[in-house]
This record gives sequence, structure tokens and C-alpha cells, in this order.
Amino acid sequence: MAENTTHHVVMLPWSAFGHLIPFYQLSIAIAKSGIHVSFISTPKNIQRLPKPPSDLSHLLHFVEIPLPSSLDSSHLSGGEATVDIPFDKIQYLKLAWDHLQNPVKEFVSKLQPNWIICDFHSHWIVEIAKELHVKLMYFSPHSASTIVFFGPPGPLRALTSPEVLTSPREWVNFPSSVAFQRHEAIAFYKGAYTENVTGITDADRLASVIEGANTVAFRSCYEMEGEYLNLYQELIGKPVIPVGLLPPEMPERRPVDESWSKIFEWLDAQATKSVVFVGFGSECKLSKEQVFEIAYGLELSELPFLWTLRKPSWAIHDHDSLPPGFCERTAKRGKVCFGWAPQTEILAHKSIGGSLFHSGWGSIIETLMFGHTLVVLPFVIDQPLNAKALVDKGLAIEVKRNDKDGSFSRDDIAKCLREAMVLEEGEKVRIKTREVAKVVGDSKLQHDYMEAFVKFLRT
Repeated sequence: MAENTTHHVVMLPWSAFGHLIPFYQLSIAIAKSGIHVSFISTPKNIQRLPKPPSDLSHLLHFVEIPLPSSLDSSHLSGGEATVDIPFDKIQYLKLAWDHLQNPVKEFVSKLQPNWIICDFHSHWIVEIAKELHVKLMYFSPHSASTIVFFGPPGPLRALTSPEVLTSPREWVNFPSSVAFQRHEAIAFYKGAYTENVTGITDADRLASVIEGANTVAFRSCYEMEGEYLNLYQELIGKPVIPVGLLPPEMPERRPVDESWSKIFEWLDAQATKSVVFVGFGSECKLSKEQVFEIAYGLELSELPFLWTLRKPSWAIHDHDSLPPGFCERTAKRGKVCFGWAPQTEILAHKSIGGSLFHSGWGSIIETLMFGHTLVVLPFVIDQPLNAKALVDKGLAIEVKRNDKDGSFSRDDIAKCLREAMVLEEGEKVRIKTREVAKVVGDSKLQHDYMEAFVKFLRT
């Protein structure tokens, strides 16, 4: 597309990497079309983002706005993203962002962009956009099935009990089992509907942004979520635009340190599609009981595995994170790697055939891109809803959880893994995921979605 410097978009993501990365990926795609993009975040968050292509440096601008120091010293301890902060302190990160509305307004006022593309947290951007006559878009890094479950602004605000969240919502007019289990509903309701130090609930933030936005965009496509995208447009009565799935670039194996070179050598020696990749990311903070149960499940499955594990806060040393003797007992068929992992390169390896993970939307897209069989063990926020939507579509096998306390068993983990990888009853799921991989990995299809989105931005 020909470059058009008269258009400028401001991006305003929430400070969680499950939000920052999709906003960054969308920024890259928009900049490639010739539209200027200003990406607003805090200095540390911007430093931790991948380096953008050098040929976009004149179009993609990172705008660092520091958090107010008065709040930082007492509650955030220098942290600027949810991964840095204990769960009960995240409310103070939202409060810190609420204190940034004046510098954000000042920046937008000077820039006079065509669009602001925002996240759920910045409810105050609605008034700023209105006052400065700038069009506003809410971009959801969550699946359309999740946002449809939450409903349009009215019902989203009006929810008075977690019990309502344990059944599919009444406005869903097609077969769907998307809902929370009881323990998940209680946890979600407490997080989204309890007033915190900011004086506004997360549900109110999201409702205000959707209500005030001119349009809503999703990291999605009609081939994956057509019924949910169409329904949401009916529910809110404004344009709903899928931008495509923003799949990661197909990686070439990049140089990694010696320990990872050895891991890739080990993967090279494994049979095609035989290894289970296990990873729960940096935001999922699992208890000792949960980690040990996953470990015992892997052991019982007798399958080859590669587990990337961040040392939990309850473990003093890396080896304390696992049951005694686990590594020795599984050494011939499994590897546990602590700390950072080159996840896309691992998933792209021919020996990986399945993935046991939390069913976060970004990880779902990345895993489906390579046609791996999904075994989902969801923990927080949208993960349980994503898991149900995947199961509905025959794209995943979900580990059973106790409805009251959320506990799960090693036996069920082993059973689900064997079904996904080797048993005959998992063949339908394996075929289905290979079919969907063609959609997720179809670069022309995804490019067409982005072209249509860019055309919308220019109108």
C-alpha cells in the first residue's frame, strides 16, 4: 500500500504482556500499511517489547510516560507490568494509570491523531477522545467468545451475582457451553466486580470503554469465531471488526545459548509430533500442589515432554519446584527448562505434537498455528471461557476441575495427554487442529483482514 502520512493512530494498551504484545503486533501491522503509530506505555514495558523492524522507525513511535513516583514507591516496588506485581497490588497499577490521564491528554491534544485504539483500563480516554474530537476504538486482546459472554455494557454493569456466570448467557442464540465453573465464577466476580482503591470496578472500566468507543476490534477472524463476531455487533449496535489473528512470524531457529542448543538437539532426536510442550507463561502463578500434580501427570502419561517452568515464589531453588526425584525418573523422555524460553521456536519444531497450557488467547493462536493438539488447563480471567469455546469446536481436550475448589488430578492430566497424543479417541481433535492450522497460518487470509481493517481506519 502507498504510504499516507496524514493518518496517525495512538495505541493505549494495559500493562500486562498478554495485552502489550497483541497491541504491539497490531501496531507493527498498521505501521506496515504506511499509517503513523504512537504506542504509549511506561519506560520498562517499552524496553521489554521486541525490537521493531528498522524500516518502520519513521512510522512507529514509542511514547514513554512514567508512572507517578508517589504511588510507585509505596505499592508497586518499581514494577510496571502485572507480571512484576503481586495479584492484590494490581489495583495500584490501575490507580497509577488513572493518574496518567493528564499526560496522555496533553500528548493526544498536541498530536491530534485520527484514532485512539485503547484497552479496557483507560475508561477516562472516552472523555478525552470526545473533547478532542478523536475517534475511539476498543481493541480486545481477548477472544470474541469471551467478550460476548460478558455481554454489552448494560448487562456487563448490571451483574449482581457470580451464579449468573455459571451458565451460557441468554443472548447467545446458538449452541455454546461457554461459561465458568463455580470456583472460576466466584474468582472472576471478585476480581471484576469488587470496588478497589481506584473507586471503579474492572467491569465498569470495560463497559465505559465499549459504550464510548466508535467501534470494537478483535484479534480474531470469521473462520474461527464468525458466530460470536456477528452476535456482538448485533448486541452493541456498532461496527465490530476482526483484524485477523496476528499470528507470530514463522521463526527460523535463531542462535540461542548453549543450554537451549542442547534442548533443540534433544528435540531433533525425537520422533515427529511425539513431544508434549508444557508451558503456563509468566502470569500464571501456580501453587506447589498444582505444579506437583502436573508433574505427576506428565510422569504417569509416559509421553516425551518439554516443560518450560518459571521458578515459583514458593521455591527457594529451581529443583524445589518439582517433586523429589521427578527429573531423575523422567530424564530419558523429558526435559524441564527453567526461566525464559524461545516458545515460538519450540512450537515450530517438528517433534512437538501437543501442548498442555492455560488456554490464554495468544497462546491458543500460536499453538494452533503449528497444528498441535491442545490440552487445556485454564486458571484465570478469560482462560476458562476460551477452553470451553475450544472444546465446543472440537479443538481441545480440557482437564477436569473440581467445580467447588478447582482442584485437578494427575490421573486426568495423564489421561488427557494420552488422548491428545496417542489414543484413537483423540484422532478427531488431531484432525481438526490440523485443519484449523491452515486458517491460522494462511498469511494471505490474515493479510486480507488487516487490509480491510486499515481501509476502515482510513475512512
